[in-house]
Amino acid sequence: MRTARHLLTAVAVMAAVALTACGADETPTGRSAGTAQEPIVLYNAQHEEVGKAWAETFTAKTGIKVEIRNGSDFELANQIVAEGAASPADVFITENSPAMALVSSKDLFAPVDAATKAQVPAQYSSSKGDWVGVAARSTVFVYNSSQLTDDRLPKSIMDLAKPEWKDRFGISPSGADFQAIVSAVYAVEGDATASAWLQGVKNNAKIYRGNGTIMKAADSGEVPGGVIYHYYWHGDQADGGANSSNTKLKYFGGKDAGAFLSVSGGGVLKSSKHAAQAQRFLAYMTSAEGQKLLADGNALEYTVGTGVPANPKLKPLAELDIPPVDLNTLNGPKVIEEMQRVGLL
Repeated sequence: MRTARHLLTAVAVMAAVALTACGADETPTGRSAGTAQEPIVLYNAQHEEVGKAWAETFTAKTGIKVEIRNGSDFELANQIVAEGAASPADVFITENSPAMALVSSKDLFAPVDAATKAQVPAQYSSSKGDWVGVAARSTVFVYNSSQLTDDRLPKSIMDLAKPEWKDRFGISPSGADFQAIVSAVYAVEGDATASAWLQGVKNNAKIYRGNGTIMKAADSGEVPGGVIYHYYWHGDQADGGANSSNTKLKYFGGKDAGAFLSVSGGGVLKSSKHAAQAQRFLAYMTSAEGQKLLADGNALEYTVGTGVPANPKLKPLAELDIPPVDLNTLNGPKVIEEMQRVGLL
């Protein structure tokens, strides 16, 4: 999680939007969706400041209050599965899509309104139409530019399983970020190749806790490089580069598994007692206004809404050359079992 000082600066501007009243709505089944005075409950596994910014600006715009319960991807996904039809959650948003796929596999999401789905390209949303992308982050290889030159960098994330990379890169296997990247390797390369790769990574990698810790280790020369998401580096650079001044980013591209774009998802629970309001909140997050809030702030994640470019500090999304992955097939529980099998968890 990023710290409080990274709170999206656009909140103060957007909070000035005049309130508009919102009365009671009906769900497609005719069940009462509750009144605008009753808060909708957001299970937020995104960065706390991102969820808060979207919630506060949505409330300022509509008068619909949002009660936020923060947690990690699989912590909240497993909680939703355990709660089932009794879940108090109306909306769930994540950092990575495997947690969304888990809830989707249990058929706990309601269909996303058609107008909301149209705001996000299909490649960034569930193939079932039950959740949509709200943000994204790119896999990158952060490296110490004094220790590794361009010609000595891995050409593919698959290279990291080769013997020459023994003890020369860091990973954070306990985090949902790296687990999502492993899920992508399985999706792109197939089980057999991915399983062999995972064993090689286990043999070669130095283990850290957190993307920022990996970046700091590469910056100090403790390790030549590591696998992280892009925004940790960009965030540190924006703060003066104390933990990244000696590093650069390698984008794998070429539809390599290492070019995986991890999508943060959002969905409305079938059990929601405020379904119409929850759908409005999801529509707001994916709208041009909600996505511009993300782009203009300090989160430095990619926007996924159609026609809303990301923060200009980032490498353009169109240049990442990401691999085609059906995000709703990323199997988080399976990957955790595989990582346990090889001893990474």
